[in-house]
Amino acid sequence: MLKAVKDQRTLKENLMLASSTAFVAGVTNVAGMLAFLVFTSNVTGHVANLAKHIVEQNYHQMIIFVVWLLMFFAGAFVSSFIIRSFSDKSRWRANSTPMVIEAIILLAVAVYGHNFYKETDTEREIVICAILFSMGLQNSLVSNISGGLIKSSHLTGLFTDLGSEVAERFHPTTKDVKPVENKILIRCTVLGFYLFGGLVGGYFFNLYEFTIFYFIPLILLTIMYYDVSPLALHKLSRMFAAGKRQTAS
Repeated sequence: MLKAVKDQRTLKENLMLASSTAFVAGVTNVAGMLAFLVFTSNVTGHVANLAKHIVEQNYHQMIIFVVWLLMFFAGAFVSSFIIRSFSDKSRWRANSTPMVIEAIILLAVAVYGHNFYKETDTEREIVICAILFSMGLQNSLVSNISGGLIKSSHLTGLFTDLGSEVAERFHPTTKDVKPVENKILIRCTVLGFYLFGGLVGGYFFNLYEFTIFYFIPLILLTIMYYDVSPLALHKLSRMFAAGKRQTAS
């Protein structure tokens, strides 16, 4: 899922990446909403709230929302910077490093929230910063890998693209409908798994609270393992074959 990029990617790889990362974003957003009463996988609502507090001249809240927006931006910046820095050396390392950072951050949120969180305003604001940074990492990573085709938490743009692509699919001048149908399938996959992640996140947060955040890094590690396991098996098989040849000689 993380090795191939843009035009090299198969439909299966795009669907797996779209479903897994959208599910993570959905779980994170709803769990964050229930824990902190703030959306944590996107920034559209934060821009609206920032405008509201500017009008009301509520300077403390203005600063908080600016910081939250900057944290999402910083996550996207760091993710893209890492990918460009490592892409010439190892495509898998370039794409997996932001995901490792995201997993570490969300694991830290789980540990802190489960064991130390006292529900103070300062704690809440800092934890939200961490989650927004991790979602910026993920959104930028997925967009870079897929060439902008997949954005795991940007549903406003998703509905815009989906509407355009459905119109293209049924327009009489469209000759090759297969690529358009693939795009529609990917958009619907993102939407469906984001919603599914939200339902799962809400249900299990009500039962286990911050423990749900332990589950998210496991999903991210599974995504990385999917690319590593065939390579590891290939190396083991080569080592085994080499050992047999040495024994035979």
